[in-house]
Amino acid sequence: MALSDSALSELLDALRAGDGIDLVRELAQWALQQLIEAEAAEKIGAGRYERSDTRATHRNGSRPKTLSTKAGDVALAIPKLRAGSFFPSLLEPRRRIDQALYAVVMEAYVHGVSTRSVDDLVAAMGVEAGISKSEVSRICAGLACQWPS
Repeated sequence: MALSDSALSELLDALRAGDGIDLVRELAQWALQQLIEAEAAEKIGAGRYERSDTRATHRNGSRPKTLSTKAGDVALAIPKLRAGSFFPSLLEPRRRIDQALYAVVMEAYVHGVSTRSVDDLVAAMGVEAGISKSEVSRICAGLACQWPS
């Protein structure tokens, strides 16, 4: 899983050009994608384009998943399998933002920021996809259960 010479030179050029924010997002995307690919290869029993006697199934394309992080939106490709299913353990099903942004949303809600204004706050943090007011309500629904009566 080492970087190729061309990919490494592109990263160094981007670092020299001062594209720090995009570089952090691209590094996060690359690292997450490599972890997903490694976990998929372990479940399948063979790497991508690799033949093996221990192969359990075959890949059948991928499906896109956007994960909103503190570095911005990261587009990931989740491998599909011909037989069975696969979802990476580092992601949570039906969750599109990471834990750090969950904490920001909950903190804003606790301090009285309206659910509609939370979308503006999340957008200011670099999450292009935004967050709906119903998703804010769903995230914060667990807070009511945690308050002492």
